[in-house]
Amino acid sequence: MTQQSEPAVASSSSSNAAESSKRLQMSEPQTKADKIKLALENLNEAKLIVKVLMSDGSSKALMVDEKQTVREVLDKLFEKTYCDCSVDWSLCETSPELQIERGLEDHECFAEPLSVWTSESENKIYFVSRPQKYVMFKDPQLFYMWKKKTASLSGINEQEKQLLLKENFGGSTVIVPDLEGMLFLKEDGKKVWKPRYFVLRASGLYYVPKGKTKSSSDLVCFVHFEKVNIYTCINHRQKYRAPTNFCFMLKHPCIQKDSDYIKFLCCEDEHTLLLWVNSIRIAKYGTVLYENYRTAMQRASPSIKTLYSAAHTDKSNGHVTDCPHEPPPDFIPPPPGNTQG
Repeated sequence: MTQQSEPAVASSSSSNAAESSKRLQMSEPQTKADKIKLALENLNEAKLIVKVLMSDGSSKALMVDEKQTVREVLDKLFEKTYCDCSVDWSLCETSPELQIERGLEDHECFAEPLSVWTSESENKIYFVSRPQKYVMFKDPQLFYMWKKKTASLSGINEQEKQLLLKENFGGSTVIVPDLEGMLFLKEDGKKVWKPRYFVLRASGLYYVPKGKTKSSSDLVCFVHFEKVNIYTCINHRQKYRAPTNFCFMLKHPCIQKDSDYIKFLCCEDEHTLLLWVNSIRIAKYGTVLYENYRTAMQRASPSIKTLYSAAHTDKSNGHVTDCPHEPPPDFIPPPPGNTQG
């Protein structure tokens, strides 16, 4: 039996090798016309020329592939600007018409938000340092121990922070901060803001109707996060008569003008705004957000940067050697022609 089976195995191997060779030949351009067709297909892969504004008033023109992520575009900018690879660096989309801005998430396809801009849009992309980008991982106690006084949270050591990260981000799903509290809600089509008690859940943002309790059975869904992005607002106290200037907005990215489908919310202070905006990001993106942070930390680590410096001629990794130039200062541009109210 063994002698009969051996030729069968050998025959099968020879046949597989022949089929693999045939498939390989078929996959390669066979004629000049095929080669031209393949070249045209590669050429037709959409390339965007994007103007990215710097905080010092200068700009950089980047050629970006439509499939590139924000992380990959950031790597290109590290190469062009010779700044450090800090996790705080962000690409921010600003809309002067709506007076809003949003830090693009590192895993996002960079071209997607740009693709919905209208032809007359004055939207811009800024390359800025935003310390709040990954604040939920640098200081998780602010979000998972938020009910305690801020002063008592400052004494949390690094080991305790790592434990909080493991408890809330170490599993297959993220534990969303149990954030709740009073926010001001703008009424549709009016410059009127009314207080409502909101509760954050992994499935979305909920509010407590008048006369009801905070029990799950009484909560009313305000918005699910799947199809909306969160934006921070600029000078909405003047634009919409908001109670404070600490406002944020939830809207579909395709909405580029004022609309009744936009949800406006206002916080009492800057710290409360920080909590809500970033807790909603945790609820919306989950484990992906934590992976973004870990990737950014690897890029920023000295050992990784040293490795990239040694191989800076390899453009595929998107990094270059460190340079003594200081990075531009943090800057979130206000919309043109407006002053803080």
